[in-house]
Amino acid sequence: MKITFYNSLTNSLEEFKTVKPNEVSMYVCGPTVYNYPHIGNMRPVVVFDTLRRFLSYVGYKVTYVSNFTDVDDKIIKAAQKEGKTEKELTEFYIQEFLKVTKALGSDKPNITPKVTEYIPKIIEYIDNLVKIGAAYVVDGDVYFRVPLIDDYGSLSGINPQDLVVGARIEENSKKESPLDFALWKTTDEGIKWDSPWGKGRPGWHTECCVMIDTIFPNQEIDIHGGGYDLKFPHHENEIAQTEATHHNKIAHYWMHNGFINFGNEKMSKSLGNVVYAKDMIEKYGGPVTRLVILNAHYRQPVNYTDETVNAAIQEVNKMQMAYKQMALQLQVNNINLDEGKPVYIEKFLESLADDLNTANALAELYNLIKEANQTIRSREIDFAKLNNQFKTLTDMFNVLGLNIEYVKLGDEERALYNDYLSAKQEKNFAKSDEIRQILINKGIM
Repeated sequence: MKITFYNSLTNSLEEFKTVKPNEVSMYVCGPTVYNYPHIGNMRPVVVFDTLRRFLSYVGYKVTYVSNFTDVDDKIIKAAQKEGKTEKELTEFYIQEFLKVTKALGSDKPNITPKVTEYIPKIIEYIDNLVKIGAAYVVDGDVYFRVPLIDDYGSLSGINPQDLVVGARIEENSKKESPLDFALWKTTDEGIKWDSPWGKGRPGWHTECCVMIDTIFPNQEIDIHGGGYDLKFPHHENEIAQTEATHHNKIAHYWMHNGFINFGNEKMSKSLGNVVYAKDMIEKYGGPVTRLVILNAHYRQPVNYTDETVNAAIQEVNKMQMAYKQMALQLQVNNINLDEGKPVYIEKFLESLADDLNTANALAELYNLIKEANQTIRSREIDFAKLNNQFKTLTDMFNVLGLNIEYVKLGDEERALYNDYLSAKQEKNFAKSDEIRQILINKGIM
């Protein structure tokens, strides 16, 4: 199967080819953990979890890494406000983030490094940049020399000269150029570490370079991902450091997801227009929340409205009704659910192979549900066909991370359902309604 992804670095669709045969190395920038995540924060979690699931399904061994930024000025301020240490605060919100990740149907990445675990390697990395002349020290702060990078701005499309012209240059600035960014900041406030330049903490842009270097040594990884807002300056500055250190651009494919908009604006804690993921999941459930995100192509914005949420609720209800009915019919007729084969899945996979087009993949899933409902309504049900449809639907749900469930029937439930059918056939509607309600309460119907 030919797989193509849109590469943000080249602004074009490219055929996906891996560094190592049948293996994928993928790094996605994770959250800065100082508050509960809103659903906009969870979009890359859903997008890149779906990408990992798809690549795994078609035969790749995927190593998926996503970090936690657990040292940052926002963290220090939040810890002071809550009367906690930085570690107490970040550990709490890391666990909250993982709870939401699981509730959304996303698997935890293979590796979830924290910045505080990598401080010695970050210091070593920065020290090397200083030694090779790509960085310089001023009063205990370390800055990267951006003008050394000839193609700075190649990812974001930003012209460095425009940045220089528009820069607000402070008097007595420590920086050689307004483009230069901090690698290490000397500080007396909050968490800090000893370094060759004095007590301080790292700047934001170095951590991912060091984690990728450590986890995937001596290679340019396959995929680097994150939200669109990370293209500049974060990812641009990552590339600059890696070009200076290794003379490459970290990854062959750069993938960026769009925003979730609330009204006409990007959802943001600083703007105060957020819907916390935990609240949305509690109200509507994980599958509905995930479907709101998957309904749009990952590079396009998602508009959070009552209409988009209600549409997702209706579709999840249709999925659940069909899936439960398929499982019920197969089980009461003693069909082994594990014996079906995914025979209708090619177009679904082709949609995902086309730049992870989840909207088109969902269209194939909805078509399958219609066909399965027709199979169930047939006068003579073709159970082999229905079993294959059930297996196909199961695989589609798994690839998309939609936790749609059915009830596994025991002998008691089978007998109860047969009693329901007998009562209907005998036109004993009072008894059939009574049994039907029991079956509904058990989640079978």
